[in-house]
Amino acid sequence: MDFDTVAGELYGGDLAEFVSARNAAAKAAKAEGDADLAAKIRELRKPTTAAAIVNRLARDDPDELRELAELGDELRDAHSRLAGDDLRALTRRRGDLVRRIVHGLPSMSDTVSREVEATLEAVAADPGTAELAVAGRLTSVAHQDTDQWFTLAASAPPSSGKRPAKLVEKAEPAKPKKDHRREEEERKRARAERERLRKEAAELAKERAVAERDLVRTERAAEQATARVEDLRTRLAEAEERAERATAEFEQAKETYEQADTAAEDARKAAEAH
Repeated sequence: MDFDTVAGELYGGDLAEFVSARNAAAKAAKAEGDADLAAKIRELRKPTTAAAIVNRLARDDPDELRELAELGDELRDAHSRLAGDDLRALTRRRGDLVRRIVHGLPSMSDTVSREVEATLEAVAADPGTAELAVAGRLTSVAHQDTDQWFTLAASAPPSSGKRPAKLVEKAEPAKPKKDHRREEEERKRARAERERLRKEAAELAKERAVAERDLVRTERAAEQATARVEDLRTRLAEAEERAERATAEFEQAKETYEQADTAAEDARKAAEAH
């Protein structure tokens, strides 16, 4: 038994059986004398429903996940170069790819579908998340600021690919002050709108982070409750087994007593006959 094999089987198995399978594997490792391995197995977290779907995708059809992870690298590169045109094109590609992946999955509820979509966006946004997803060992998605790509793609200046023309010796005639004021007002409005959208995106990101944390806490509580129920079921089964043994011993003792009583009665009658 080794950790990678156990982890692969757990994250590749039935989500409903994850906790019981993990506990059984940890118990087996401990029985084999490997306490360190048992401890590592116990630390494996049950994946969220969305993470489990992405893990299954990594096993069944990993090419699209790898494409999404590579697209994330391209997005980060374009961001570092402040290449507005590339960012916008890559953002559209990411959206198309995420929708294509989600559309190809089995039918699911709207809530789960949104969670899967957010998980896939995080795969493109964060290299660590992408690595876990491609390996099929994603547990949940801690908040990743995936909205930064939308904001950057919308606000970065387009690149023309041309070098600026050399300044001519003679300055161009100044534009009328009225046009200058209008342009300045338009720039202010554009800046204000970008700032409003940035704040709105930040607020939505915070809300999503809180929701994600609440989801993780709830799933941990559910996991602990499930483990408690399984422990109680085990103890109940052991108690029932002991009760059955006690009942069997009682029946045996009762039968022995009845045989002895019958023998005593026979002996008494024989004595009276003589």
